[in-house]
Amino acid sequence: MVLLDLAKSFLANVPPDAAVADFTMGNGHDTAFLCGLVPQGRVYAFDIQPQALENTRLLLAEKGYANATLILDGHEHAKQHIHEPIAAGMFNLGYRPGSDHSVHTHPETTVKAVVDAVELLQKGGVLVICIYPGDEEGVREGEALEAVLSRYSRKRFSVMCHRMINAPKAPYILTAEKY
Repeated sequence: MVLLDLAKSFLANVPPDAAVADFTMGNGHDTAFLCGLVPQGRVYAFDIQPQALENTRLLLAEKGYANATLILDGHEHAKQHIHEPIAAGMFNLGYRPGSDHSVHTHPETTVKAVVDAVELLQKGGVLVICIYPGDEEGVREGEALEAVLSRYSRKRFSVMCHRMINAPKAPYILTAEKY
């Protein structure tokens, strides 16, 4: 199974009227997936690149989705924009495909965004975080997230790591589900 297909499978039980978030909009593919997942709900999508918002706006219009709020801001500011509990959140870390690779997620802002996303999660909600450890920044980001998420109480959260053990540099997924 492809990484993003696995990531999406963790969101199969999200109610169709839920609020959800795409914390790393990129070119809008995860945002579009979430719009289809919650046709009566709301999708909040974040990116710092104007081109990401434009690409996403065009993709959503092409697919006929009108239930997304596209936000030109870093995911570390999500709580300034989301004022309701979310049933799910997706993070697809690294850089936007087809863009300048020097513009990418960073451990410091991503950790804050994930901690805030955990606080926004409603009971039964889940975060799905795709990590790309192919370079030093991706390795640091994954290590920082694992360190933070491993400290959450197992009585309130199920935090799991899904990775290929025979390919240590392959992308992998962290999930956090709130009880």
